[in-house]
Amino acid sequence: MTIRAVTIEREFGCGGSEIAAKLAQLLGWKLWDHELIQEIARLTNSTPQAVEKREWKNDPAVYRVFKSFLRGAFEGALPPTNRLELLDARRIATVSELAVNHALAGDPCVIVGRGSQYFLRERKDVFRVFLYAPRNFKIHRLITAGTPQEEAITDVDTIDRDRAAFIKRYLKLNWPEIHLYDAMLNTERGDSFVSDMLVRCVQQVVSRHEMHSIAFIPDTK
Repeated sequence: MTIRAVTIEREFGCGGSEIAAKLAQLLGWKLWDHELIQEIARLTNSTPQAVEKREWKNDPAVYRVFKSFLRGAFEGALPPTNRLELLDARRIATVSELAVNHALAGDPCVIVGRGSQYFLRERKDVFRVFLYAPRNFKIHRLITAGTPQEEAITDVDTIDRDRAAFIKRYLKLNWPEIHLYDAMLNTERGDSFVSDMLVRCVQQVVSRHEMHSIAFIPDTK
């Protein structure tokens, strides 16, 4: 069995994007992180004006939740939503699924967030990962990266909560849904440690399958 993709879901602030980039480099695979937003923009053919004028703006609570959902995907400031067309939450989920499947249709890749662990849950050739870290570690990491302390604390305490609310409402899942994952790792161990461990996990899955296949080749003599 060949592993065609590793999906990375993560708590906000734990360094998931950086680890995903390291993993993609180690494997020599394509990284789909910010590129997913670009793909969603292409699929929806949107503009920044559309974002501000659509009905998300009419519901501040839902709009805030959606912004948090996006921020959870990008470890900090909002991504370039100026080309993202917001129709409604269900449309966003549908377009996200299309973007994730488009990513998987190409070369082997590392896919960050955007519901990929859920959309690809039936695929045997996908290795699904969840990354987490202690609260203080995440706050310190954000501050070190340049986020003001008060903002870092607020973001760590609210973004994942709001993202969980979004996923509960529109994907009908409790975030994180632990049974979806093949591995869950604490990023406090260090980016290099975690990315190296994930490479070994992928290699081990492939090796075990190959050994199993060899062991059960029927004797045709």
